[in-house]
Amino acid sequence: MNKLLTTLFSLAVAAVTATSYAQEVKGDAKAGEKKIAMCIGCHGIKGYQASFPEVYRVPMISGQGAKYITAALNAYRGGERKHGTMRAIASSMSDQDIADVSAFYEAHGKGAAPAGAPAAPPTARVDALLKKGGCVACHGDNFSKPIDPSYPKVGGQHADYVFVALKSYKTEGNTQVGRSNGIMAGIAKQFSNTELKELSSYLATLPGDLRVVPESRFR
Repeated sequence: MNKLLTTLFSLAVAAVTATSYAQEVKGDAKAGEKKIAMCIGCHGIKGYQASFPEVYRVPMISGQGAKYITAALNAYRGGERKHGTMRAIASSMSDQDIADVSAFYEAHGKGAAPAGAPAAPPTARVDALLKKGGCVACHGDNFSKPIDPSYPKVGGQHADYVFVALKSYKTEGNTQVGRSNGIMAGIAKQFSNTELKELSSYLATLPGDLRVVPESRFR
């Protein structure tokens, strides 16, 4: 199963990457700094919690890869990711806006905090779950060096957010919740929610590039 999913993932990358890169809009981080008013109210406050579809800390996006942020916003805009607030925000943005905001957050907060101490190795149970999902094959070393820039860094991300995100790939037939991604759905459906929570909790312990950098107005 792992080999099949990895092969399918590789084929998907090969098929999509050439087309998407050919149509890529170049982002400007300085321009993006002027376009984040709708972002900072959630992503610029440490500990800020969303309440839909359940209570969880919103994801850290400072230090996240620009191409992943672009892919995520386009997925919200196109409805592949179901989340009313994020879809409304993404739908209000042009392709250039999305590229600029993505470039800003990729650069945002670099060097703002030292890397954390090395994480403890996973337990035998969690290690088995990681291998079952083939997670490192796409998310890379320490789950912070994805093999394709349109994949997310997940090392150090909030555990409760990762858990909600993973569960959403298992959701079907819900008009308000869910994420349409055949590969991730196939992976997430291998696990119980308890197992997804264990994976998420481990990923959150890893040192990584992701952080919340409060805007001056919220400090």
